[in-house]
Amino acid sequence: MSAPSREDESKEEERDEEANRLLEEAAAASSSEEDVAYEAEEKIVVAEFEFDAVDDASVPPFSWKKLWLFTGPGFLMSIAFLDPGNLEGDLQAGAIAGYSLLWLLMWATFMGLLIQLLSARVGVATGRHLAELCRDEYPDWARLVLWFMAELALIGADIQEVIGSAIAIQILSRGFFPLWAGVLITASDCFVFLFLENYGVRKLEAAFAVLISVMGLSFAWMFADARPNRQELLIGILVPKLSSNTIRQAVAVVGCVIMPHNVFLHSALVQSRKVDPKKKGRVQEALNYYSIESSAALSVSFIINLFVTTVFAKGFYGSKKAKSIGLVNAGQYLEEKYGGGVFPILYIWGIGLLAAGQSSTITGTYAGQFIMGGFLNLRLKKWLRALITRSFAIVPTIIVAIVFNRSEASLDILNEWLNVLQSMQIPFALIPLLTLVSKEQVMGTFRVGPVLERVAWTIAGLIIVINGYLLLDFFIAEVNGILLGLLACSGTTAYIAFIVYLVSQSGILPSAWVNRLPKGFSSSGN
Repeated sequence: MSAPSREDESKEEERDEEANRLLEEAAAASSSEEDVAYEAEEKIVVAEFEFDAVDDASVPPFSWKKLWLFTGPGFLMSIAFLDPGNLEGDLQAGAIAGYSLLWLLMWATFMGLLIQLLSARVGVATGRHLAELCRDEYPDWARLVLWFMAELALIGADIQEVIGSAIAIQILSRGFFPLWAGVLITASDCFVFLFLENYGVRKLEAAFAVLISVMGLSFAWMFADARPNRQELLIGILVPKLSSNTIRQAVAVVGCVIMPHNVFLHSALVQSRKVDPKKKGRVQEALNYYSIESSAALSVSFIINLFVTTVFAKGFYGSKKAKSIGLVNAGQYLEEKYGGGVFPILYIWGIGLLAAGQSSTITGTYAGQFIMGGFLNLRLKKWLRALITRSFAIVPTIIVAIVFNRSEASLDILNEWLNVLQSMQIPFALIPLLTLVSKEQVMGTFRVGPVLERVAWTIAGLIIVINGYLLLDFFIAEVNGILLGLLACSGTTAYIAFIVYLVSQSGILPSAWVNRLPKGFSSSGN
């Protein structure tokens, strides 16, 4: 047989190159089929500057213009610290504990900031959000359980947010719109969200900036009308105090800080900026700017929460109404206490509550899209996914509004159950986050150091224990009867077992401990 000619060899090389090219295109097409937080054309390009370092490993110098371009995700994230559930926790803490829990509010906000910065770190360093990473980290059964828990937490939060908006609409319409009608009106924010998103991320962020400003101005006006004691306010912030009468409110203050869906949300929001995770200098630059922006955003949320707490501390602390005040009757009590004025405080409260409810329901829709898309890898059109996400919450909320709209007490009981529901989901957001942010194979050089890792796990453990106390206290008070007791015990056993499994996968336990666990607990992910 004759040797192949140069022409044949050339053709063979061309065929090989063509085959390689087709394989690369197929791989790219396959990867593009995965769900992503933002498409490439949706991302905001952070402009390059003449003084930026050419070396990708070095961090460019600080720029106010770049800080402005990175500003946005942190303020969207901060909405979860200002939702109606948080506002109810604020007003009850103020009415029952006075100024004494302001120090805890400040430190709880700081703990929340650390958790959210870790969430942003995961998103920027990996180029993927937390739900996507969980899909790869855990086996299918655990992934589906985590998704189910995240959806439960989101539904619980959304019911509170929608009910809060509906209450605000009822206040501002002087009772013309019943609660269920307010729920339907609030449901339309899904379409407002879609409309704004079509005009780009910056337009959506601008809309949230307006809503946060409305909240800030409304509650600042109430704060000015109430004229709280400045000395007591300062002492409340700087001097830690805790009594047996205020433990429940203290637990509620800390419990409101970490919203499970918000941990997933922030890791996705930071990807709205175009940052190449392969360029270490650019990743560190983005993390620096996001740290500044998130700190500023949560400082604003702390001040707004402070306004609400102090207004109710000044007006109702030590009064007979203190223990009966809730989100439903707060406006009425404010009107009775502070009267009308140039602009009645009832309407100021209603405007602030409406801004809080509307903004938080939209971010809930946003979070729901990322959670569903990330865990299930669903490539759906945004309008369809938003509609599905809203339906998950709106349908049960309408049922709840009709069933529980009989008395203020029934809505307060509902709110307690929803707080418990969300508290139960906190470990299923925190443990995966801390597991992933500590793994070098996931984070590379951006994995957290041992000191920060210990601090983060300590804070997470503290939050989980505090919420565990809330759960225990609630179930002791509410669960009666042998059948309900058995169901509660069975559910608690499964709940604790899954938490133990997640911790066993985190790498924080000594290997000798993990080896002693049952085989199913110590198995690795996919």
